[in-house]
Amino acid sequence: MKNSSLRTVEWKDNKVVMIDQTKLPNELIFVEFDDFNQVAESIKNLVVRGAPAIGVSGAFGLALAILQSKASTKDDLISDLEKARKILFATRPTAINLGWGLEKIMKIANTGDSVEQIRELVISEAKKMADEDIEINKTMGKNGSILFDNNDTIMTHCNAGALATVAYGTALGVIRATKESGKNVKVIATETRPIQQGSRLTAFELKHDGFDVSLIPDTAVGYSMANGLVNKVVVGADRIVKTGHVFNKIGTYQVATMAKQHGIPFYVAAPLSTIDLETKADDVIIEMRKGSEVTGIGEKKTAPDDISVINPAFDMTPPELISGIITEKGIVKFPYDETIPKLFEDDNA
Repeated sequence: MKNSSLRTVEWKDNKVVMIDQTKLPNELIFVEFDDFNQVAESIKNLVVRGAPAIGVSGAFGLALAILQSKASTKDDLISDLEKARKILFATRPTAINLGWGLEKIMKIANTGDSVEQIRELVISEAKKMADEDIEINKTMGKNGSILFDNNDTIMTHCNAGALATVAYGTALGVIRATKESGKNVKVIATETRPIQQGSRLTAFELKHDGFDVSLIPDTAVGYSMANGLVNKVVVGADRIVKTGHVFNKIGTYQVATMAKQHGIPFYVAAPLSTIDLETKADDVIIEMRKGSEVTGIGEKKTAPDDISVINPAFDMTPPELISGIITEKGIVKFPYDETIPKLFEDDNA
């Protein structure tokens, strides 16, 4: 966002403050929460979304839980935190950052000796994670900007911008950094049905920041590529496994397949916190969302009553379609099962 002090999620006066993304682009509304259950609901209902943003939101949720707890001993406090962690973790199963954020807070909580010390540790760690997210995005952006040339038209899918992170963005962070390096770039954003994160959020964010951005229906990806309207693609990710399989917003696989067909480089931008070295691609749970997201737009019905709906929130893009993965530690390329683990060497985070 143009105003760099505008954060998607932040900690203010012992409350969590978020931009309500369900109201964009019509209204910019901030919501305040003092109960971790409200944070859990906001993650579930997409008030806040985007893997890095929900990772930090989960951490802030635990910071609220620690303030809400009436525990007077360390064991009771950790037990209350664990209950809150389970509720927050259950909200969105596909994005790895949520589990990462919650785990990081639980780890730091266990190092404290007293209830008071644990409270201080948890709140300061959650705030630090939010600040680090912005720095990581800026570093990632700089790393990725070398892949893009002057006068490129870059396609992106869904919203991997400032609104998907604490600020600056992952895929859009790369596009921002490319522009900041003095290159002239245009952007094509897919509308990203059924929740319209591309039209409601990406187009809003880029237009707000003075980018030359065009919006296309998801069904026009092939047309845009076949007619030479796109030079490169960059998207974010909700989870990347060690083999380089990328889980991202539904429709990413189609965009990557089309890009391969037309010889267009397809890049993924994501922080190390999105990489899951443990889980196999086949074991990742794809979140299924309610049918009403597909059968209507707002109050307007667009499908017959009682129609069956298949509405996955994410899909998997195989590694052979991915030209490179951009992280804060550098860019890795195929074979990912060799290059991805190297990103974590000498990493004490």
